[in-house]
Amino acid sequence: MSTPVLEISRAAFRTNIAAVLQRLDGSQLMLVMKDDAYGHGIEWVVAEAEASGVSWFGSYDIPTALRIRAVTAQRVYAWAPSTGPEIDAAIGAGVDLGVGSMDYLHAVIAAAERLGARVAVHLKIDTGLHRNGFRPEAWADAVAVARDAEDRGSIRIAGVWSHLAEASDEEDDAAQAVFLNAVRELHNAGGEPEVLHLTASAAAWWRPELRGTLSRIGAFCYGIRSADGPQLEGLSLISRLVATVDAVEGDLVRIGIGAFDGLPSILRGAEVVTPGGLRAISRIDGDSTLVDGWPGAQAGDRVVVFGPGAEGESDATALAERIDTVGEEILTRLTPTVRRELVD
Repeated sequence: MSTPVLEISRAAFRTNIAAVLQRLDGSQLMLVMKDDAYGHGIEWVVAEAEASGVSWFGSYDIPTALRIRAVTAQRVYAWAPSTGPEIDAAIGAGVDLGVGSMDYLHAVIAAAERLGARVAVHLKIDTGLHRNGFRPEAWADAVAVARDAEDRGSIRIAGVWSHLAEASDEEDDAAQAVFLNAVRELHNAGGEPEVLHLTASAAAWWRPELRGTLSRIGAFCYGIRSADGPQLEGLSLISRLVATVDAVEGDLVRIGIGAFDGLPSILRGAEVVTPGGLRAISRIDGDSTLVDGWPGAQAGDRVVVFGPGAEGESDATALAERIDTVGEEILTRLTPTVRRELVD
C-alpha cells in the first residue's frame, strides 16, 4: 500500500507571506502556528517566515510556543490558559502570554514572582465572541491587578487583544468600540501597551479599519481561504495532496489514501485529478479510496486529491465545503499518516 504525500511549496509560502505583509499596510503580522502550522510543520515554516521578515509568531498553546521558541528568537505568543509547569516553562523561554481571566492573571503573576522574572502579558477584553476574555464590567479590576503587578516588576502589559465574532460588519464595529474603550481605560490607568491586536485572517484582510498595530493571521498565510469565501488575491494553497494508484479494479482504480489517513468518508462524488482528467470518488474505505477509472490507468499513476488548482484540482476548502467544515480541518486531520515533502 502506497503512502500519500502532502507536497508543500516553500516558494508559495514565501509569496503568500509577502502578499499578506503588503496587504497589512503597516500593521505587523503575527503568523499563527496552531495545529502544527495548519498541518504543514512548524520548524521549516518558522525558518522561512523569519527569513521573510516575520517577527511575531502566535500559538494557541504553550507546548506549541515552546516548539517555536526552539527555532527562533523572535516574539512568540501563546493565548490559551495553562497551568503551573507550562506557565513556568513559558516564562523561562520568554514567551508572551495572553490572559483573559482573573484566575489566570493571578497564576501568571505568582509564577513570575516565584521565578524572579518579568513576563510580557497581553490582556484580553471580551468584545462579544464570549470565547474568553475579561468582560467589560470586569476590565477595570483586571487592569488594576495587572498594573499593580507591573509596578512591582513581575509583569509587563505588552498588549491588549480580542477575538472578533465576525458575525456582521455592525457587530464587528461594536466590538471595535468596546476594544478601543478598554485600551483607553488601560492608558488612563498608566498602562502603555506595545501592541494592539483585534483581527485574525478574515477581518484583517477585508476590514483594514479594524486592524490594530498587530494582526493575527494563520490560514490565509498558508493559502487556506475561508469556508464559502472568495479566492484570495495574491495567495494560493501551499500544499498539494497526492496519492498513488495501487490497483486497477475493472472500471475503478484504488488509490492509497482512505478514511484512516484523514480523508473523510463522506466525500463520495468529489472530483480528483488523474492522468485521465477529473474523476469522481466512488467510495472511501478505511485505508484506500476507489475512484472512477480512465483508459490506460495503471498502478503507480499519480492522483491529486486537492491542491492550489494548477492542475484543475479543488483546494482543501472546496472539499471542506462539501461536508460543512473548514479547509484547515481537512489539512490538519491528514497529518498523522501522510508524508510531508518540501518540494522547493
